[in-house]
Amino acid sequence: MASLETFIERVLAAYERVLEALAWRTREHANRRTIFIIITLGALAIYLYLNVIRPPDNFPLNELVTVQDGASLSDISLRLEKDSVVRSALSFKVAVTLTGNQHNMHAGDYLFKEPRDLLSVARAVAVGAFGLEPMKIRIPEGATTKEMAILFGGRLLRFDKSKFLETAVPLEGFLFPDTYFFLPNATEDLVVRTMKQNFDTQISTIQDKIDAFGKPLRDVVIMASLLEREARKVEDRKMIAGVLWNRIKIGMLLQVDAAFLYTIGKGSYQLTTKDLTSDSPYNTYRNKGLPPGPIGSPSMSSLIAAVTPTPNKNLYYLADRSGVTYYSATYAEHLRKKRIYIY
Repeated sequence: MASLETFIERVLAAYERVLEALAWRTREHANRRTIFIIITLGALAIYLYLNVIRPPDNFPLNELVTVQDGASLSDISLRLEKDSVVRSALSFKVAVTLTGNQHNMHAGDYLFKEPRDLLSVARAVAVGAFGLEPMKIRIPEGATTKEMAILFGGRLLRFDKSKFLETAVPLEGFLFPDTYFFLPNATEDLVVRTMKQNFDTQISTIQDKIDAFGKPLRDVVIMASLLEREARKVEDRKMIAGVLWNRIKIGMLLQVDAAFLYTIGKGSYQLTTKDLTSDSPYNTYRNKGLPPGPIGSPSMSSLIAAVTPTPNKNLYYLADRSGVTYYSATYAEHLRKKRIYIY
């Protein structure tokens, strides 16, 4: 009896060892399968990131990327691949479709300040996250349209300098100098319209003064543009306005050096005899009256000075190298002050 029990115990023990061995081998195979699956999925994820999801090496930073209005998902995908925003048009199309946004594409200009991966770009286009923020651009008082073209052209990505000048040059002096806020995709047409509208608004605030003075607006703007360059202080601008209007009244040449800054870029201390005898219509040493047009965009201060000149009998003025202005009623007095303060 004892031997039978011992036999049975041995058989059961052997059976348990067999079960344990089978279980161990099963776990071993299971672990191997799990490790294989993990490695495979990891390799696939790395491949997808490097070749599909990762931003292209030449991702267009700080450049406008346009999604055309009415474009299909396929067209948008191809355009984004062409512009190096995504690595694969197909992958972008799949990503958008899987997220259910294939009918939510927002047309417009997009601006990316840092590289964005496929999924991030897909979200941006789906929700219309254009990335456009207003840019602060200051146009200094007295700036010419050529100077404006450089300032705007260096900041606005859709701004065409040549087209701007075609429209703006005839409006020289009538585009108000100010601090403007434009989106990066603002065009030259929008800039001109905005600046001209600002000018009209500013002029309306002093229209009563202009009407009371009795001169045409264009003459006022031309005079103001000269004053802008000729003096910095309001008091001097008003005094010089009085002098120049006095000269115009008696048919005397204005002889304003600032006009040469506009035509040849030279100031008072750089002008030569040849410059003073040039046949330019802006040469106020040869042509009587005001120049044919403004020489820049005058400030409100200069516009007001042009129509509210300080009454005086002076016909001459000069400024020394420190900017102090001296006035004279006669040419002899003018020459005397010139010897004292200039030479």
